[in-house]
Amino acid sequence: MRENLHPAYPTAKVHCACGATWETRSTGGDLHLDICSNCHPFFTGKQKLMDTQGRIDRFNKKYANTPKAPVKPKEPPAETKQAAKAKGEKTAKPKAEKAAKAAKAEKAGVADKTAKTAEAAAEAEQK
Repeated sequence: MRENLHPAYPTAKVHCACGATWETRSTGGDLHLDICSNCHPFFTGKQKLMDTQGRIDRFNKKYANTPKAPVKPKEPPAETKQAAKAKGEKTAKPKAEKAAKAAKAEKAGVADKTAKTAEAAAEAEQK
């Protein structure tokens, strides 16, 4: 590895305008700050809300008398099929739906059988 590749990293004193000082390490030497965490309004909790040209007052005046949206009462959740099965209740389907499903399944089965027979016939003709 090359020697003297990294810069010197000595201790440095940090001075803030509020008078706070502390030591850290820096390649640039001593630091002089205008504001630090000891005197910044965000960190001290002394943050002020700046009102430019009365905009906040204008906003509050405009929306002070707006009606609030009515609160809808919560409906109890509908029972699911699994919850009904857990209680021992049966979920009933109309007979017409069951019959329609059976007919559809039967048609699909017939279609599969005719397709298989047509393929078998085509193979037999090729031989």
